[in-house]
Amino acid sequence: MAELNSTQYFSKVSIDTDVSVSEVLKSVYDALCEKGYNPVSQIVGYIMSGDPTYITNHNGARSMIMKVERDELLDELMQNYIDTRLAVGGDKH
Repeated sequence: MAELNSTQYFSKVSIDTDVSVSEVLKSVYDALCEKGYNPVSQIVGYIMSGDPTYITNHNGARSMIMKVERDELLDELMQNYIDTRLAVGGDKH
């Protein structure tokens, strides 16, 4: 069991892909919208559970998102959120 008094480090896993993580997220987002799903809820469901059925097969979105590790998706989303919040002078908590 991890010691609670020290910080655990998470090392980023990198997979060589032809498409960037942001491009994958954009394509999956678009496919989910086209099929009438709430893309935020579906992507969150996939990231939290690892269950690919949260993502539609439409336009190859499911196979595309499965080529990216979930930690890479989360890393991209968090980095974008932080960059956006800091760029507009939002909360820096």
